[in-house]
Amino acid sequence: MAYDGELFSIGRRIKWFRERRGISQKALGDFINRSENWVYKIEHDRIPVDRVSVLIALCQTLRCGVEDLTGGYLSGITTAEAEHEHVPSIRQALSMPSSLLPLRIEGVGVDDFEAAVTDAWKVYETQAVARYRDVGERLPNLLRQGHAALRDAGAEEEPAALRQLISLYGLHQIWLRRVGEPTLARIAADRGLALADNAGDPALLAAAAWNLSCVLTSAGEVSDSYELARQAIAQFKPDGDASPEHWSAYEALHLQGAVAAVRANKTPMAWDLYRGAQGAAQRVGGDLNHWHTCFGSTNVAMHEVHLMAEEGDASEALRVADTVQVNPALPLERRTRYLIEVMNLNRVQRDDYATVHILGKLMKQSPEEIVFSPLVREAVAGLLKREKPLWRDDLREVAKHIGLAA
Repeated sequence: MAYDGELFSIGRRIKWFRERRGISQKALGDFINRSENWVYKIEHDRIPVDRVSVLIALCQTLRCGVEDLTGGYLSGITTAEAEHEHVPSIRQALSMPSSLLPLRIEGVGVDDFEAAVTDAWKVYETQAVARYRDVGERLPNLLRQGHAALRDAGAEEEPAALRQLISLYGLHQIWLRRVGEPTLARIAADRGLALADNAGDPALLAAAAWNLSCVLTSAGEVSDSYELARQAIAQFKPDGDASPEHWSAYEALHLQGAVAAVRANKTPMAWDLYRGAQGAAQRVGGDLNHWHTCFGSTNVAMHEVHLMAEEGDASEALRVADTVQVNPALPLERRTRYLIEVMNLNRVQRDDYATVHILGKLMKQSPEEIVFSPLVREAVAGLLKREKPLWRDDLREVAKHIGLAA
């Protein structure tokens, strides 16, 4: 299907919701501390909405959801146009009481369940093509197996089963967020947190709280996300004998809290949390991926770029990005989402050549991840309106790949 720029543009969507509410461009600008001229330029796609915090303020003023303005979630891979083929079966599994999930499932050992969860995470974090289809197909049955393993585990095996089940709910929430299902992602994160809360293990609680904070931030509930991260940091601080997994989850809460804080216009608190994570990264040394948090010095540096971008300082964010050496051992999704952010910064700076160059790198690095990324689609749609001979062919190759050109 050919792309219709009139329907997709964020600026056009903002205009539609503004007019539906019956407010002027000046009134909308006053509500979000922007000028009437700024609103005019946004609605006519002359400049982009370059901060998530501004997008959230627009949503609050226009009384609509983030997905209503973007066609999907900024952190996701899909628009609201179609439901992923595996969402119905996952929804059905998450709708069942936990006690009913393992019925008629016998003989699932904790070791086998752990191996299955580990393999599903490996596919999600490393497979460039069809990983959403492959992992989505596995999730419902893995959930049933996990509750069966926990039901049948002996006293010594129960902690391991519980740990893997919480990890599986974490995989559910991130998969569901990326395919544009925030409500189901919230259910998965809530279930993981409930399991951790019942266990009373601070390491499990820190990991589960981080998962829920990620969901809240993606859904635009940034004040709630910040408060959850802040309280979890205060309650679940590791002691001297704590495991690396505990430290990773605890410090990842700092980064997630920092993102939520800057989007909630709590900039000083955001940088305080960032500095806490920065100190921890220096202490732990290399990049880790316990609880699939990607915690380490590289991820901390990536978050510095993100926080500067959220503050609206695109040039300084790009300057810092030039100093970040991305570790190829980090999960594919994390590397891809960071590269999308750098691409978007170049778009904001109107460096079209650099934007197209990074779009080409993204297509080679993770062809599936970018197909429905709202930021990628917005960038390509804008560039198609002003394409130049120097980079026209490269742009059209990306546009064709993501379905915006024949």
